[in-house]
Amino acid sequence: MRIATWNVNSIRTRAPRVVDWLVREDIDVLAMQEIKCKPEQFPVELFEQAGYQLEIHGLNQWNGVAFASRHEMTDVARGFEGMPGFGKPIKGQEAVQGEGPNGLPLEARALGVTVGDLRLWSLYVPNGRSLDDPHFEYKLEWLNALRANAERWIAEDPELPLALMGDFNIAPLPADMGDPTFIEGVSTHVSPVERKTFEAFLPTVQDVVRPIVPEGYTFWDYKQLRFPRNEGMRIDFIMGSQAFADTVTDASIHRDERKGDGPSDHVPVVCDIDPTLLGDTFEDEYDRPMIFG
Repeated sequence: MRIATWNVNSIRTRAPRVVDWLVREDIDVLAMQEIKCKPEQFPVELFEQAGYQLEIHGLNQWNGVAFASRHEMTDVARGFEGMPGFGKPIKGQEAVQGEGPNGLPLEARALGVTVGDLRLWSLYVPNGRSLDDPHFEYKLEWLNALRANAERWIAEDPELPLALMGDFNIAPLPADMGDPTFIEGVSTHVSPVERKTFEAFLPTVQDVVRPIVPEGYTFWDYKQLRFPRNEGMRIDFIMGSQAFADTVTDASIHRDERKGDGPSDHVPVVCDIDPTLLGDTFEDEYDRPMIFG
């Protein structure tokens, strides 16, 4: 079974490319970030024609997370307990949006689903913007609330195969930052407090890709020839509980998806798991996807 995460940077712009990749790479479940649309604007038909069902959480042209899966998704959660909000309410979306414990409107940054025995989350961590911006404190609060939830979920069920997947907007190790404009101690993504916050997740969940793919970036800015110069950063992760990590048989970063016409600035990160180790065979309930030319 193949599970992946991809910050698609506007699904309406890149839906044919994403679906083509899903079919070509035989992906079972994809967590998407930065879909940048409301559910009614999502190109659902293209995914359904390829054999995928969807869960979508989007409020406007910013942020937004989703899942595409060949298998049934249940226990859908839009946001997690204690998730803070930020900014001003989105006009016309106030009732759907709701407020965080800090009294600010919630953004569409977290979507949880259960697939078979797996508990999966698609996560778009706030960027932080700059070290002195209120968005930076929001980022840290958001991550700490997520970590507290992950710790609680595993405490309640130590054998839970949990995966936190998505764009964490942190390069946790020096080797993960190749963009020369990001400077340790000056810029977001590489600050000591962000890296410490990321590291705090590790007793509960672990990076299941790095042991198999120790090097490689997942994001390259569109500006200043960052991709041709390979001046990227590794900020997209699949973080799994021990029960999830024990099922992982392979992993990959699909760098070539940054090439070609109209790519996202992020690339997919994939892990292969053996679901029989969970006692769940994931019998096919849906037709295999058709192949797009």
